[in-house]
Amino acid sequence: MSPLFTSLIAFAFVFGGVFLGIFLRNRLPGHHLTADTKDVVRLGTGLIGTIAALVLGLLIASANSTYQTESGQITQLTANIVLLDRTLAQYGPETNSVRNLLRRAVATLADRIWRENSSDSGKAEPFEANPEGASLYDQIQNLSPRDEAQRVLRTRAMDTTIEMAKTRLLLFAEAGSSIPMPFLVVLVSWLTIIFASFSVFAENNATSIAALCIFALSASASIFLILELSQPFTGLLMIPSETLRNALAPLVSS
Repeated sequence: MSPLFTSLIAFAFVFGGVFLGIFLRNRLPGHHLTADTKDVVRLGTGLIGTIAALVLGLLIASANSTYQTESGQITQLTANIVLLDRTLAQYGPETNSVRNLLRRAVATLADRIWRENSSDSGKAEPFEANPEGASLYDQIQNLSPRDEAQRVLRTRAMDTTIEMAKTRLLLFAEAGSSIPMPFLVVLVSWLTIIFASFSVFAENNATSIAALCIFALSASASIFLILELSQPFTGLLMIPSETLRNALAPLVSS
């Protein structure tokens, strides 16, 4: 379910609470709407509102942390790819075939990362190593250094490849993680109760209803932001794949 659709459902329930409050106001006897009753309802609403505000703040912070972490992992992966290519270039022209393989592996890698982390990827599947990535490591390991400088460069290239593999596994392990649906259901129910309590004791006029509609839309927008940030590889706030795909310029053979 997309973040936009989920937030629209949340808005429908929250704004529906306004009409529930209006319905109760018109049906409840007058002695149920006394000042003492208002005080009790306001105290309870204040408690629920405080809890909801804390939860929303924690969810936004958690979702933003997820977004920043996975964005940083993509940046680190891109940097390691460029570093590996530069290291192989320093090794000598005999690594041109390995560098060409690296360029093909990058495109396949980007496709798999964004597909695994998309919202419509379905059930999690076992991790499968990229054949080009495995071949890349084997070819680097099979290089035959002629001197100490090449030996150091080969070791550096192997270490960088291992770091790339670790980052790739982290991205796979974090794929598909999102806010649990029961969590959202509870949060939306709290917001619905809060908005229902607002309209129970408010005058039923166009101004109050329009104001409550704006408030409900703002609350739903916060849920939309949380869901978007928790899915960094899809949606409006998607981490762009172009940076990774275009990290290496085409290798021109001399």
